[in-house]
Amino acid sequence: MCVLSAAAPAQIYVGPTGDAGTAIALSNHPSDTTPVLLIEALALPLPTDAAQAPIAAQPAPWVKSIVRRPSATTDRLIPRIAREFAVPESLVRAVVAVESGFDPRARSHKGAMGLMQLMPETARRFGVVDPYSEEQNLRGGTAYLRWLLDAFAGDVALALAAYNAGEGAVMRAGRRIPNFPETRAYVPKVISYHRRYADMAAAPATR
Repeated sequence: MCVLSAAAPAQIYVGPTGDAGTAIALSNHPSDTTPVLLIEALALPLPTDAAQAPIAAQPAPWVKSIVRRPSATTDRLIPRIAREFAVPESLVRAVVAVESGFDPRARSHKGAMGLMQLMPETARRFGVVDPYSEEQNLRGGTAYLRWLLDAFAGDVALALAAYNAGEGAVMRAGRRIPNFPETRAYVPKVISYHRRYADMAAAPATR
C-alpha cells in the first residue's frame, strides 16, 4: 500500500514502509520513513475548472487549421458589405475563415451552406435565395451578424455564440455563452482571427 499526499508537492520523498521492503511510502517532506529524495522541484500546474475558465482560454481543436486564400470576388465583397451593415470587416473575415475556410461551396453535415455557413432557415430569414452565391451569402451572414450585435448590445462574444448556437441558446443560458463544447471553442477562435485581421489592416504597408 502506498501513501501519497493529496497536495501538489514541490518534492517527493520515498522510503520503505517496513513491510520487508515490499512496499513504499511517498511524501512531500522528509521523515524517518521517507528519507530519500525521489523527485525534486516538481512544477505542477494548478488544475482549472474548464467550465469556469475564461472563454479565451478554451482550446479549439475542431476548427479548420488550414484556411484558403479568399477569391478575388470574396476579397472585394467583404469590405463593401461590412461597411453597408456597419460590421467590422475583420469580424466578417474571421467568421468566414472559421466557418468555411473561404470555400464558397462548403456545406456542413448539418446543412449549413456557403462562405458564412448559413442554415436554410437563416438564409430565408435574411433574403438569401442562393446560399452558394458569394455576394448573397456574405450579405445574409453579415446581416445576421449585425442583427445579433444589436440584440446583444454590441457584445461580440455573445453575438458569435449566438451565430454558432442560435440566439435562443444564448438567451436560455442567461445571456451568457452556452456551455456547449463546440460553441466555447468557436467563440475564441473567431475572436483570435478577428484580432489578427484587424492587426493586419492596421499595420503599415511594407514594400
